Amino acid sequence: MKYVTAKRAGLVSCHACGRVEPRIRSVTPQHCGRCGAHLHARNPDSLMRTWALLIAAALLYIPANLLPVMHTASLLGSEDDTIMSGVVYFWTSGDWPLAVIVFIASIMVPMLKLSVLVLLTVTAQRRSRWRPEQRTTLYRMVERIGRWSMLDVFVVTLTVALVRFKSLAVITAGPGAIAFGSVVILTMMASMQFDPRLIWDPVDGNTQKPQDLDHD
Repeated sequence: MKYVTAKRAGLVSCHACGRVEPRIRSVTPQHCGRCGAHLHARNPDSLMRTWALLIAAALLYIPANLLPVMHTASLLGSEDDTIMSGVVYFWTSGDWPLAVIVFIASIMVPMLKLSVLVLLTVTAQRRSRWRPEQRTTLYRMVERIGRWSMLDVFVVTLTVALVRFKSLAVITAGPGAIAFGSVVILTMMASMQFDPRLIWDPVDGNTQKPQDLDHD
């Protein structure tokens, strides 16, 4: 199947509003006719920035799941709860819908975002021609999920509110909550830094390396 990329067609898209315009090669930078943003063929240092953010998010994902996200102090004593222990608690207490929501939003979604972004970055760096349409769809899905990433933090807040409502206790956020929020923010930034146009460069037959294309 023959693909015609925007670069081959002499077009460039605005990273801010998505408008596609004919690319004008001149000494002065070209700006978007709709929002005025600077137009460039590739995001500068896209792969390096994405890798840095993904590595930081992966490192913080471990303490986010191992360290307590909240500390509960009551008349019966004190207790530290991790995300997984909260899932187990809700499941054994009969609140299985809430347990499923916490598990999906706080464990599965961040792991899937990290896995998909690593796959996209590796294949773009290796200039793979493997399923460009499907990889582009994956990227769009990660971007859409990224807009709802704060749902993970909302779930933790909801958990705190429910425990406070059901019992007389003082609940404070633990270090795991800070690591968890950092993972959410870093994965959102990583998806923003990744340039999906790098997926189509090998299909277009461009022989330049990704680090050279970053500055094109």
